[in-house]
Amino acid sequence: MNSHDAQHLENSDKKVQDGIENMSASNAVNPELTLILFGNRNSIEIGSKNILLDHDQEKYEKEFSSRLYDLLGRQISVVNMLGFPSIDTIPEIPEVHIFILLISNDQQENQYTSGLQWLEKTLGKEHSSYVMTVVTHNDSDEICESELQKLKAKSSFSEKRYHTCTRSMTDTNEIISLLKKIDAMVFESRRMTEGNKINLDETLRIDEETESDNEFQDAVESLNEDDNCISSLVEVNPGQCQSTEKVGQKKKSGTETRGHVDVKGSQMNDEDGGKKSGINIVSCQPSQKSKILQHQSTQPPTVSGTLNINGSKEKPLCSSSEEEKQILLKETGMLFERLELQDKFQTKLSPAEFLQIGPPIKQTNEIYGNNLAYAFLQRLMMLDYRARYIPVQQITLDVSDSEALQVSKSSDTEKGDFDALYSTNTESDQSNNNNNHVHPMDVQMAVFHCSDSFLKQKIITKLSQCQYALPLLVPDLLSTNIECPLWTFRQITKTWKISTNKENKTTVTMKSMPIYKADTPMVSFFRLGSMSLSKSQLMNALINDRHDTFFHRNCKGSTKSRYLMDGVAEIAWYCPAGKDNDFFTDCIAFCNLHGDSLANVKQREILTEMSSVIVVLVPTLEKCHESSAVIETLYKSSKPLIILSADNDCPAVQMKPQKYKLGLKERSQSDVSEELKKIIKSLLSGPHTSFRLETMAKISGVKVDEDQKVCQNGKSAAMEIIELIERMDIAKIKDTFLPCQGQLWSNWCKINKELHHLKGEIEKEKGQKSHQLMKLREKQCKVSNVSNSKLMRLFTQSLQSLPPKEREYFLTWTQILIDALSTDDLSSILQNYDETWSEILVLKNKHDKSAQLKHKQTELELLSQKLQSATFGLEHIFREMGQIYEAHKSLKKPLLYQQHDWTKYPELAADLMISGHPMELMDGDAGHVPLIWISNLLQEVIKKLGDPRVFVLSVLGVQSSGKSTMLNAMFGLQFAVSAGRCTKGAYMQLVKLSEENKDRYQFDYILVVDTEGLRALELADNATLHHDNELATFVVGLGNMTLINIFGENTAEMKDVLQIVVQAFMRMKKVKLSPSCVFVHQNVTDITAAEKNMDGKRRLQEKLDKMAQLAAKEEVCDVECFSDVIAFDVQKDVKYFAQLWEGSPPMAPPNPGYSESIQELKSIILSKAKQSTAITLSHFSTKIQDLWNALMNEHFVFSFKNTKEIAVYRKLEVQYGNWTWALRSEMLNIENQLYPRIEKGQLDKVELSYLNKEMAKTYEEVTKSMTAYFEDDKDKEMLVQWRGRFENKIKVFQEELVRGVKRKLDEVIQQNNARKMLDKKKTEFENNLLQKSKELAHESKAMAEKEEDLKKQFNTVWSHWVKELTSDTKPIENISLEEDQQLVLQDLGVEWGLIDESRRSKRYKNLSVRGDYSDYITQKKYPNINEESQQSQENKREEDKDTCGRVKALVHKFQNSKNCSSIDAFEISSTTQQHEERKPENLFQYEDQELIRSFINEVEQKCLEAIKSKPVTTRGYTPTYLQELAKIVKERVTEFESLKKFRFKKDFTVDLSLYVFDRAEGWLLNAHKIYRDNNDALTYLDNKKNEYYNIFRSFCKGSSSAVVFGEIICGKLKVSAAEAVCNKTGVDIAGEMRSNFPAFSENRLNLEKHVLASLAEKEDFSRFTTYIRNPRAQVEAFIKEEVKKYMFTTQKVKAQTILKKNVEDITRVISQALFEATKPDGKGNIEMWVEEFSSKLKPELTLDTISCQNFSDINNFEFLKEEIEKGLKSITTEMSKLSLEKVNDCRQKPDQILIDQLCKCCWERCPFCAAVCTNTLKDHSPEKHRVPFHRPSGVKGWHVRGTVELVIDFCTTLVASDRRFYPDADSEEAVPFKQYPTAGEKFASWSITADASMLAYWKWFICHFQKQIEGYYKMKFQGSGEIPQQWKNFSKKDAIESLNEMCSL
Repeated sequence: MNSHDAQHLENSDKKVQDGIENMSASNAVNPELTLILFGNRNSIEIGSKNILLDHDQEKYEKEFSSRLYDLLGRQISVVNMLGFPSIDTIPEIPEVHIFILLISNDQQENQYTSGLQWLEKTLGKEHSSYVMTVVTHNDSDEICESELQKLKAKSSFSEKRYHTCTRSMTDTNEIISLLKKIDAMVFESRRMTEGNKINLDETLRIDEETESDNEFQDAVESLNEDDNCISSLVEVNPGQCQSTEKVGQKKKSGTETRGHVDVKGSQMNDEDGGKKSGINIVSCQPSQKSKILQHQSTQPPTVSGTLNINGSKEKPLCSSSEEEKQILLKETGMLFERLELQDKFQTKLSPAEFLQIGPPIKQTNEIYGNNLAYAFLQRLMMLDYRARYIPVQQITLDVSDSEALQVSKSSDTEKGDFDALYSTNTESDQSNNNNNHVHPMDVQMAVFHCSDSFLKQKIITKLSQCQYALPLLVPDLLSTNIECPLWTFRQITKTWKISTNKENKTTVTMKSMPIYKADTPMVSFFRLGSMSLSKSQLMNALINDRHDTFFHRNCKGSTKSRYLMDGVAEIAWYCPAGKDNDFFTDCIAFCNLHGDSLANVKQREILTEMSSVIVVLVPTLEKCHESSAVIETLYKSSKPLIILSADNDCPAVQMKPQKYKLGLKERSQSDVSEELKKIIKSLLSGPHTSFRLETMAKISGVKVDEDQKVCQNGKSAAMEIIELIERMDIAKIKDTFLPCQGQLWSNWCKINKELHHLKGEIEKEKGQKSHQLMKLREKQCKVSNVSNSKLMRLFTQSLQSLPPKEREYFLTWTQILIDALSTDDLSSILQNYDETWSEILVLKNKHDKSAQLKHKQTELELLSQKLQSATFGLEHIFREMGQIYEAHKSLKKPLLYQQHDWTKYPELAADLMISGHPMELMDGDAGHVPLIWISNLLQEVIKKLGDPRVFVLSVLGVQSSGKSTMLNAMFGLQFAVSAGRCTKGAYMQLVKLSEENKDRYQFDYILVVDTEGLRALELADNATLHHDNELATFVVGLGNMTLINIFGENTAEMKDVLQIVVQAFMRMKKVKLSPSCVFVHQNVTDITAAEKNMDGKRRLQEKLDKMAQLAAKEEVCDVECFSDVIAFDVQKDVKYFAQLWEGSPPMAPPNPGYSESIQELKSIILSKAKQSTAITLSHFSTKIQDLWNALMNEHFVFSFKNTKEIAVYRKLEVQYGNWTWALRSEMLNIENQLYPRIEKGQLDKVELSYLNKEMAKTYEEVTKSMTAYFEDDKDKEMLVQWRGRFENKIKVFQEELVRGVKRKLDEVIQQNNARKMLDKKKTEFENNLLQKSKELAHESKAMAEKEEDLKKQFNTVWSHWVKELTSDTKPIENISLEEDQQLVLQDLGVEWGLIDESRRSKRYKNLSVRGDYSDYITQKKYPNINEESQQSQENKREEDKDTCGRVKALVHKFQNSKNCSSIDAFEISSTTQQHEERKPENLFQYEDQELIRSFINEVEQKCLEAIKSKPVTTRGYTPTYLQELAKIVKERVTEFESLKKFRFKKDFTVDLSLYVFDRAEGWLLNAHKIYRDNNDALTYLDNKKNEYYNIFRSFCKGSSSAVVFGEIICGKLKVSAAEAVCNKTGVDIAGEMRSNFPAFSENRLNLEKHVLASLAEKEDFSRFTTYIRNPRAQVEAFIKEEVKKYMFTTQKVKAQTILKKNVEDITRVISQALFEATKPDGKGNIEMWVEEFSSKLKPELTLDTISCQNFSDINNFEFLKEEIEKGLKSITTEMSKLSLEKVNDCRQKPDQILIDQLCKCCWERCPFCAAVCTNTLKDHSPEKHRVPFHRPSGVKGWHVRGTVELVIDFCTTLVASDRRFYPDADSEEAVPFKQYPTAGEKFASWSITADASMLAYWKWFICHFQKQIEGYYKMKFQGSGEIPQQWKNFSKKDAIESLNEMCSL
């Protein structure tokens, strides 16, 4: 080895050593390293802060880098060769060097190619192995991906030799990372190009066939004569060994002992595939005189501290030198570094790192040494036993294919070639390839050493499932201790069957128990010395001849060197299956001590003590052999001993009792194993000692991992709980210590289900059952606080007080110890269950229906109950926590003895769920979801995680089909899968996405839901089908994706499962949920046959289509095939799984094909998940509530209520309100600008295009806001279904707004046009009045000082002026409506007395909300009524049919009117027969009352439409309009009477006419006032009187024209400004209330809540009746009332502030206009100035037209401005005193604005209870009408047909009942409430979901106003309508508070 290589090797070794020891284990300084920089100069920014190169001098000389020394403490030099210098300027290349090729980010490929070409051409190809490529980039840039891909395509490129840096190279982290990669590269390059470091094995390779024992002995002795044998041997070059002479021979006295040293390349001495590399010195017996150097296994090298090279208690011949320690340390260190585990030795890997969704498992061709450990773990977690056979890809060097195979470097001569043929050691490095592989067991043990306790436990559990041997004794890497990882065995359960023969009868007994508790014999195997036979391979033949339980030298992937297995003792158990071909009849432990047991004395002694049988393998049985002493000791001991000798061919011989020997020479392994089995069986058939894992904790000298303080603390806490229950009958533990979840919870669930399926007197039953539920909750609270609750207190206190690590130990210990308690009982019950079930199957197959079958079925049911009682685990304790929490939370008033610990339970459970513990979602025992507990648990998770998005993956399938196993293997979960612990109910577990994977998906977690099996045996013959349908619907509804797990190829079973699954998916389709599915077909015999798979898929598709058609009939849905139900592709969405076990359990390992299927399925799931946005955890929580509440009812589809969707829609409604308000408020502003101009005649036309243009900016802002909301909101996926509809609604709303304002403005224009005659006279009037005022003032100047005289004088002449000006004009008189109404009615023949009586009583005013109309009715008289009995039944039916037809037509007509309630009645009975028997008897029924009420509303509506169509505002009023209304009333009454069997009295016609007149009166008076104001000259002049008096007075006082004109302008400004201020204030107050007033700031439902609260507060029954009969009228009244209260009481100051601000704004506008209109040059006339001033005021203010005819003399506009400013001050002062009453009387009234905004919504009422639809959109089709809570139908007046009993039931409970109703008054057949949508359009348009109708509001209303309601309807709350006693407990406060609940749903 040349000095360069030695230096290079030393540097690499040191680097590895530093990696393991954290650069602190040695004081040696790292050897010098030189970095040679070459490449493009522009790729680096050289400067003083550059760490690598701080100057740009091209010296091409090596310079020591002080910066790198300061940074790393290493001697590193740098050579600057940037710019590709010529060869003559390049200095000598240093010995230890690395080339750094610097290339630019944007030219990676080109500069990389040119750089390598320069290097190879200038310095030679050999240097290319030492190149590190560094891509530099600017600080803000990212690596150019396209350039990088080109670079990766280069065959010479390696990512391990690639690094990125900023051009400035000032980042220390980047430089440190670069140096780490360089160190790794040096090491790899040396290994790949030079071979591994030289060791003793290479030096002492001796050909045993050509050298005698003596020669070898002499070689050993000569070597030992060197005091420093290790160091001298290390310096020997392997090539030199072959050329040296043979070592001399030396004889020695006594028996010759053959010794040898195994070396790399020779035969392996260890059955595990090799021995540990390094210097291994054997210890010699003190009595031995000869010095023997032989191989011995040592303890694995330490990472720090002292390394025990000897490995035995005996004194070594050659003591371990420091050099030897360093070599051993380096070898192990390099192993950890190659596996990239050097950092994990101290910090440890944890399960959390693997309980997450990371990148896909790498394929075999992608795995390199550095990711081998992680690949091993990932595959092991997926139960792939090939995890330890992962081939590692070689690092590709820059060599051509022709160099891939090694070529001998021998002489080219013929003789040289021939000699090379016989050479045992060619110059090529024979061990090179081997050393590029890591020994599989080194990988396993390295991972084991780098894992924390919980990951170790998981690893060992998985290894056990893979049927691998497990480490029992492990040498500590940090000391000489031997550790027993007892903790890792705690969760392993073994199951086996013992077959016994008695009296020719075979009995099979099943045993299942935690392996640490099993008492089994243990057979230990030792190897003494070196042998060619593999001990491990022999042991495998004894345990499982088809599977390598113990790793041996012939296993795939084995190498000749290993570092971590010597001294490790592994254990495996043979578990019989109870069959004839079992190797052994009982469970036996086999222990294998790896390495030479002569060296591992401590482990050998421990195992010897604990073994039942010892098997020793020796190379020879000669006394002089070093093993003789050990054999002698074992032979003399009492332990059974079997000696296997390699140099002997003797058959099995019993030397003495329990002592056997057996020769191995020339014997096949199968023969040996068979003989061994016989001997072991024989030895174990007699008395023998037993081994139990737990006893390892008591062995002296063994360190047990459970002794850690943190583990012991957790165990102590767990033991406190176990001590409470350990002596109890396991079946009684739950009843005693967990009482809340037992019978109490079961009863609660039963009653709760009954609550959703009520019959008879529904509300009474509901009240009783609700009371029972509350009593059960109280009992739960009580039992949870008595002494028996100590277990729960201990458990929860431990959860709260223990630190996270101790808490995890506590939970695991608790489960372990609980499982241990129930093992024996469960095993016995399961065996009996299995036997009974088998017997039932036999009887069923015989079609035996005898009593024996029933007896066996009963027996099975009892066993099932017993199994349920005996099953006890952590999940039951968590369930108890949930029940305690639910019980306390359900009680509104906490009991005195309640403790408050329960409030912390959800938080404790949330912490555990986040940390990876599964949580029970559905209680499998009670078959119920604890909604309160689950909701609060998830809410706590949300608090801690921030409402993450989760992809919900659920699984569904038959029982014991491997669902939980599949999920556990796929995601590393913890769902229970052991025997007797089959999943019951449903569990959920969070699986986090790794950080590197988050960017690829739109969610943060996968939430896995595991469920119990369909058609579960536990639930046999116990409503199985209903339970399965319920479970399937729940699970499918929850999941974003559902795995449908089909097991085996049983067609009948598959059919049942598919039918349930398809029906569940069909239900999802009908409630607009769209999960996806993947079918997993497990346990398929041949999954590789493509043809068979295609046929299977075809058959599955056919079955699914058929099931879809069957389910469609049941669910009433139009479906032809399964793909109509759900998006499904049979080619992509079906996955075939191999069977789980490769052979027959219990000794069969998992099938590798199963693991591959798991990986493929996981990829399918993740690829589909990538396309999903998933849902938030809060949405998942509400989904649970929605699905379960719907499932509680019989009809899921009609009962399902998507709470999340409703909540999102309500938020959208609020946004819709904001958008529409933005448009409305802008439109109001535009209207306020245009209205005054039109009114003052300055604008005579408004185009739609102009209005649209003015609105364009606001409309664009609103549309942008909409787009942002729909695209950026967190619920955008759900919002997308409404986007198009709402965008269209906004567009229509804006168009309607524009058209509405245009219509309003056009009306003003029409009014202006109608008064043109007056407008023509206005100018004349004003000019005349102004002139007359001037003249009068001139005449009256003498009286100027006396105001009274002036006024008197003006009044005298004013009347004369008016008379003179209006001499040719007829005045418009006021109208007298009351007189006209009376005359109109008298003309129709109505007596005056009837009119007068109605007016005085005012009964007509409340005609539409009257409760009873019987006073208005008189029965029609039929001529042949006495002969009715003589009519034939047939004629009567025909007559009734005709009458009913006409009534139905009229009813339909009324029901289509705007505010018409439905005409219904229903039968309280629940059978059709009773309906037919009880026909309506009274002639005047409830339905007739409703008809009359609807008729009144319809007539009112028609009359108002008629009167409003009259041109009153433009042409004035005439009494003929009233005559027309009276005629309409009379005609409608006559028409209505003709279709009924009764007629109205005259009183009704009078009252209805007066009612209509009263409703029209307000509009008529206001319209006539507008007409009069606009067209009456006298009115106009009367309004001008004060204005002209002021002008007259000013002239009298001698004021100039400018002063008078200024006063005129100020007068007009005052009017216009006051009007503008009031209108603007009205809009602003409305806007303020719309934004901030709680009742008006949200959606329609929120307004409804406040209206109802207001009604309750006032307790005014008349308001309630108005609300029930005409909800819109009451809502409008509420708005007006609240606006008035806001303006004049509660927020008066705020309203005045708004008014004040608007006054200031208008004043500012006027002042600015004055300033801009008055030009400094004073040019222009008064008309020009007025025109300029008016234009500057717009658009905020419009000035009335001013005549300038009499003021043409004004030319001093500055003076005019000053006069106006004086007047403006008084105007401002006066406006600041404007009252809010004035605002409320303005054109833009705040209340009317809000009514227009808030009442433009849906006002449809429920056909059953008249509850108002709360949708904010008026037309919200296709969304159905809905309201969160309905009312008792009696509120609307519903009663039992033929009685006076009001209905007290809510329609939301009726739709879930078995009751029926009559849809119409003339209905002959009743319709079941459950099928209410089939009763007609008015019913089908409503979505009434069944609920518990818990809203207290209407219950309080009925109790509080019982008498008034009864009086109003003339009915009674009696009989079936009797008010439940519980209702009377509700207070007004309860009622109002319950409204919040209404809005939360």
